Amino acid sequence: MNEGQFILLESAVDLTFLWSFLILLALGAVLGVLIFVAVKFFTVKEDPRIADVEKMLPNANCGACGYPGCHGFAEALVKGKEKKVSKCRVGKEATTYDPIIAYLRAHPNEDGSSIEVTK
Repeated sequence: MNEGQFILLESAVDLTFLWSFLILLALGAVLGVLIFVAVKFFTVKEDPRIADVEKMLPNANCGACGYPGCHGFAEALVKGKEKKVSKCRVGKEATTYDPIIAYLRAHPNEDGSSIEVTK
């Protein structure tokens, strides 16, 4: 092999490396933009009151209330599916039930309607 053929082979290898790098770079950029758009379009917003009520619960996640953990029970309370805070068997009246009832009365739904929960 003479020197001219060797230089030609070396430049072809460099070009192959360059093209593969550019193709992967473009593919990564396109997929990154698609992921960014998907996150903005498919974001699910949860009512912040659910997290606040969940923090007031004892966080035993025992399921004694009939819901799959404290998050499920807090979601049911905020959405009005559950009316009795006392279904939380682990909670106490002064430390759990009363603060949750007061919080839900002070923070009504977006349409202004209040959430009626009792002990």
